[in-house]
Amino acid sequence: MKVERLNAIKDVLTHSLVSSQDELRRKLRRRGIHVTQATLSRDMHELKLFKGPGGYSLPNGNGNGNGNGAIAEEDEQPSLAEMLESFGLRVKQAMNQIVMCTAMGGAQPVAAAIDRAGWGEVLGTIAGDDTVLIICEDVRRAGEVTSRLKAMFEA
Repeated sequence: MKVERLNAIKDVLTHSLVSSQDELRRKLRRRGIHVTQATLSRDMHELKLFKGPGGYSLPNGNGNGNGNGAIAEEDEQPSLAEMLESFGLRVKQAMNQIVMCTAMGGAQPVAAAIDRAGWGEVLGTIAGDDTVLIICEDVRRAGEVTSRLKAMFEA
């Protein structure tokens, strides 16, 4: 079933413009594939989809979302800014920890993007379905990370 679902996602993106997860979920449902938002988010992460100005695209550049037809590198991952644009809702500091709320199913891809960013102030992340816990060494570093994340939310 999972392979079928992943192939359907690839097919949808190859043949139509998809600008949101909800739109992709609806297009899959019309094909008889019923999927929760959390499962779809995990599938999108596994397929390494990225969201450009024209919508979602496959990592090899196939799909209608790449806008300019440019071929993306096979292993290119969405940036933290792109992940926050897609999933991020709000962020709040609590001592040396930061709590980030995301859209349902968005916490794991956002946490992975934070980890990939390699910010030295971040010791690690823990992700649920819609919440990311970011742990920093001390309050000052948590403040720096919170400021950077808030700036990304506002950009």
